[in-house]
Amino acid sequence: MNALSEVQVCEDFRELFGAAPMACVRAPGRVNLIGEHTDYNGGFVLPAAINYHTYIAFRARTDRTLRVIVGNFANAEVVVPLTEAQQFDNQHPWSNYIRGVVQQLCRTGFNLAGGDLYIAGDLPSGAGLSSSASLEMALIRALLALSGETIDPTTAALLGQAAENQFVGCNCGIMDQLISARGEHKSALLIDCADYSTRAVAMPDDWEMLIVHSGVKRGLVDSEYNKRRQQCEQAAAYFGQASLRAVGLEQLLAAETHLEEMSFRRARHVLTENARTLVAADALASGDLQALVQVMAESHISMRDDFNITTPTVDRLVEIIANAGEGLAGARMTGGGFGGCVVAIAPAPIIPQLAAAVSSRYERETGCTPTLIPATASAGAFNQ
Repeated sequence: MNALSEVQVCEDFRELFGAAPMACVRAPGRVNLIGEHTDYNGGFVLPAAINYHTYIAFRARTDRTLRVIVGNFANAEVVVPLTEAQQFDNQHPWSNYIRGVVQQLCRTGFNLAGGDLYIAGDLPSGAGLSSSASLEMALIRALLALSGETIDPTTAALLGQAAENQFVGCNCGIMDQLISARGEHKSALLIDCADYSTRAVAMPDDWEMLIVHSGVKRGLVDSEYNKRRQQCEQAAAYFGQASLRAVGLEQLLAAETHLEEMSFRRARHVLTENARTLVAADALASGDLQALVQVMAESHISMRDDFNITTPTVDRLVEIIANAGEGLAGARMTGGGFGGCVVAIAPAPIIPQLAAAVSSRYERETGCTPTLIPATASAGAFNQ
């Protein structure tokens, strides 16, 4: 992975707009260590912000529009009016995240000011590392810097989530935006998605993360992701609850024969994943590697068998990493599913043998080209 720098982004801005930007902001992507599809069910997640970002360099304009150029899409350009009335753009789908954020900020009462924006990033899109939430948090920072306004980080996360839910059309939970906004250096963040409270969980100094892109691109705004959410809601509704957070595992198991099979399995994943996430947070905090390895393996099996969001290729990638770690590496798919990335956590001396196993075996066995992404836990957009 080639890291991008703020200096390079500012130089690119000067070339494109003919003048230096007034500032440059950034927001990180994230990797979710454990707790998949639990966030929109009011559950627990354990993500970490990572050292790959979306950058936005900007300067003020005199009119109430944004002129936006995106380097990651061959300097594609759009003009976005600063109004609540936004039109969905089928020609430039990436711009709908911008339009959705503008709509939410205007709807909330922010007095946005016009600007020229150059957006670039070193987060691979479609990898499940939350490039969209990173864009949203960086955009909120840039727009409010232009208008001289401030925002609470959790409120920024909620507005980013609303932009995806209400404008883009993806019923994502709060995790991606909240970790991008509030991540902490060298720590994962245990998030209670029922009340948005967070607790930093420091990673042991001698443990490292390795993210491996499976080479299978994934898309979040699709029927499968939203279908999973609907199935979870159906299970919660059976118990008269708004979310699965209020349902106990024993209660669910007792009702198995009364629930539609898919709703039951989706709910079983969520409730057991919540328990695994709490175990993982304690294991990370205490340096209990064996406990972490076990719950990460159980999480992947649950995503594969109960939530049905892995692929055979990703399953094989997890097997290769786990086998190479010889019991000293936790590995699981991370992200919404249907491709994307696998995350591994292991003592630093183990990481090279994981990378070597992936490099020597994965493409030969699956035909897919992996991308190795060494990552460190980093500060969120509003903690820099």
